[in-house]
Amino acid sequence: MNFTIYMESTPNPEVMKFVANKILTEDSVELLNNKNSDQVPLALELFKFPFIKSIFISYNFISITKNNDIDWHEISTEVREFINNYLNKNGFVNNFKSSENIVSQLKDDDIIQHKQIDTKNLSDFEKNIVSIIEQYIQPAVAADGGSIVFKSFEEGVVYVILKGACSGCPSSTITLKQGIENLLKQKLGNDIKEVMAYNG
Repeated sequence: MNFTIYMESTPNPEVMKFVANKILTEDSVELLNNKNSDQVPLALELFKFPFIKSIFISYNFISITKNNDIDWHEISTEVREFINNYLNKNGFVNNFKSSENIVSQLKDDDIIQHKQIDTKNLSDFEKNIVSIIEQYIQPAVAADGGSIVFKSFEEGVVYVILKGACSGCPSSTITLKQGIENLLKQKLGNDIKEVMAYNG
C-alpha cells in the first residue's frame, strides 16, 4: 500500500500537520533545526526548504513549523506533495530509534527523541498523572499535531514538555490551565496545585 499524505491545520498558525495513512514511527522525534537531521533522511530533505523552521514526527504524522515570513497557503501543497513522493520512493527511516546513545550526546537541544515514559522509577501518584495525560490529553493534542509529555512533579506542580504544534502555540496556556490542570485536579484532588510547561 502506497503512502498517502493529507494536510490538517493546527491551532498554532505557524504549524501544519501532514498525516500519513500508515504509521511512520512508534516513538516521537523533534528536530529543532537541521543539525544531525541526517539521522532522519526525510527531515534532512525537508530542511532544504528555506521556510521550514522545525519538524516534529510522531506515529503517523509530521508537524512542520514554518518561518513567520510566509503563509502556509503558499507552500503547503508543495510540502505535502514532496513528503508523499519521498515516502513512496524511500519509505521512512528514523536512525535515532536504534541509536539512543547518539541522541544523548547531541548538543544545543537540536534534536529530541521521545520514547515511551519509563514509569518504573515514578511514585504511584506520578504514574497516575502519566496515565491521565496519556489517556485523556495525548489523543487530543496529537489530533492537533502536538504532544504533551510528563516531565516531573515537584511540590504540587506538574511540569510537562510541549512538542510539535503545542510548542509556541497561542492557545497552549489555555490547554495547560483549563485542560490538563483542571482534569488533573478533578481526578487527583488538591495535591495538584498547578501545571506548567517545562522550559529546560
